[in-house]
Amino acid sequence: MQTGAELKPSMLDGIGLVVVSLAVFDVAKYLMEEEVLRNRELRSATEARETLTKFMVIIVIAVTLEALVFILGAANGHLSLLVYPALLLAASAGLIAALALYLRFSTSAEQRLPQRQ
Repeated sequence: MQTGAELKPSMLDGIGLVVVSLAVFDVAKYLMEEEVLRNRELRSATEARETLTKFMVIIVIAVTLEALVFILGAANGHLSLLVYPALLLAASAGLIAALALYLRFSTSAEQRLPQRQ
């Protein structure tokens, strides 16, 4: 504010950095809980599915929030810059769809697994 620069771009940059830092912190917290505190290997397909789901949800939330911050930043400048945040949102939607397919296939495989034994 003292340099005379616009406040909104600086605030958006700060919000973007906070989003990224919270995502990194959340991933680190999750890895600490899973790998250090539990101190055991994944023994079932259900545990592996839940672990991957938690990790992917953290990533998807971070990517989506970052895309929203980019949209707000691009809205102040040229509208042609909205293409990049839109692609980031499309990538986030693709990650959600891929996670949904993974969950569908893995749960159906888990249901069939005990019947084979």
